Amino acid sequence: MLGLGFMGGVHLRALREVPGASLAAVFSNVERQLEGDLTATQGNLGRPGERFDFSAIKQYRDLSMVLGDPDIDAVDLCLPTFLHEDVAVEALRAGKHVLVEKPMALDGPGARRMIAEAKRAGRILMSAQVLRFFPEYVALRNALPGLGNVRSAFFRRRCAAPAWGGWLKDPFKSGGGAFDLLIHDVDMCLHLFGRPEAVSAVGHCDLAAGLDILHGQLFYSFGAVIVSGGWQHEGAFPFTMEYSVTTDGGTIEYNSAGRPPTLYKDTEQPLMVVADGVVLNDGYAAEIEYFVDCCRTGQQPDRCPPSESAAAVDVMRTLLVSRERYGRKIVCSNLG
Repeated sequence: MLGLGFMGGVHLRALREVPGASLAAVFSNVERQLEGDLTATQGNLGRPGERFDFSAIKQYRDLSMVLGDPDIDAVDLCLPTFLHEDVAVEALRAGKHVLVEKPMALDGPGARRMIAEAKRAGRILMSAQVLRFFPEYVALRNALPGLGNVRSAFFRRRCAAPAWGGWLKDPFKSGGGAFDLLIHDVDMCLHLFGRPEAVSAVGHCDLAAGLDILHGQLFYSFGAVIVSGGWQHEGAFPFTMEYSVTTDGGTIEYNSAGRPPTLYKDTEQPLMVVADGVVLNDGYAAEIEYFVDCCRTGQQPDRCPPSESAAAVDVMRTLLVSRERYGRKIVCSNLG
């Protein structure tokens, strides 16, 4: 596990639920974390930090020693976003499979450099775009093929600006709040609908005030998909995510604040949409289990291909450019 901040802790908890995988080593430059004390880590999911027992595993402070360890088959890269590209490339060159936390990289060229290195090294590279493994979003994916044409869709994700991880508030290191959050929803749009023909966005960014808000449109042949959200003021604002997708056969809605995935049709009562095909109910455990299986079998991660994770970075970057240009529509045909 490379990095023992908030997401490193989330992945450590999930890893305990994954059969056939064992934690060989942890890497951090914070002594308290290497001792297993992650109680001070914070995040936007409402999960408290906890203590881990690292006494039986290796504890590294030097990245080169981690990557040179022959007992390590794969790394779970949960370091800050601005380190993803270079560390992933180093790990792939060292012969390790790489699971890299989202966003895959700060820009599309960086993500594609990682993909090229994985191909050269013959190793598995996957970005942890966890919505593809959340039961609530698997339910949507599984239901859509039987509901006819999509007519409209809306995805939203919001949280308070973080009071932790100073690098997150530096757009040159994190990409900013809207980039870091809405990369999830843009990736889900790519997963469900493919690449958009064009995008546009408006919003407001004042990182000093804790605000980074984006309201984007992704244009498809059937119409526009709305992707909205970002950071609200630092403080008590809760983390929420939701979607609403309308098709010829009905509307599916979900809200993390209390509405489970539900299909609404004209002639029926609301129906629960079953997230069949999910082995593990925890999305983080499910994504790690899938990554481990890809590493074991040598099969590329078709369910979460790095090319689509790179495309999500491209689209998010283009949405940010449109926001700077007060909503100018930008054609996506030239994206990598």
